[in-house]
This record gives sequence, C-alpha cells and structure tokens, in this order.
Amino acid sequence: MEKTEIKALVNKEIEKTQKIIKEYEELVKPEAPDVAIGRVSRMDAINNRSVVEASLRQARQKLEKLNYVLDKVDKPDFGKCMRCGSVIPVGRILIRPESLHCVNCAQ
Repeated sequence: MEKTEIKALVNKEIEKTQKIIKEYEELVKPEAPDVAIGRVSRMDAINNRSVVEASLRQARQKLEKLNYVLDKVDKPDFGKCMRCGSVIPVGRILIRPESLHCVNCAQ
C-alpha cells in the first residue's frame, strides 16, 4: 500500500473523528439551572453527560494519535511498533490507523 493511500485514509479518519468531537461537545453543554426538567430528569442528564464526556476524551485521544500518525507517514520508521520495532501489518494500519503498536505489544 502506498503512503499516499495511507495518508488519505488517515485524513478521512481525522475528519470523521473531528465531526464526532463536535457532536460530543454539543451534548456535554450544561443544562441551564432555570430549565424545568425535573429532578430525576436532571440527574439522568448529568449521568448521560458523564458517559458522553468519557467518549469525548477517547475521541480527542484518537485524534491526537491520528495526527501523530499523519506526521510520521513520510518518515522511515513509519509502520514500526514503538515498543518492539517490528513492522505493523498494513491491515492493522488500515483498521486502526492511530495504532502505535503491533498486535502482540498492544495486548
């Protein structure tokens, strides 16, 4: 697989992740205290917000890793595991472009 194809895939994944982050950011906006939604509904909204905040953190971490991968694509050590140095299969890069480790080291 050519590096240009990998770059295109990573860029596509970055765009998708940025869109997800924007959606999550809208969902975690706090409820105004003067909005009458009821005590139980407000508690439910707070609980749901914490789940979305966790997803938002994960999406931001993924975006950071994707940007890191995009910076490394043209470097000679691209596609090598950061832990053991072995080559990461192209299939793994395609499925999880933000992955920095081979399958064995990721476990």
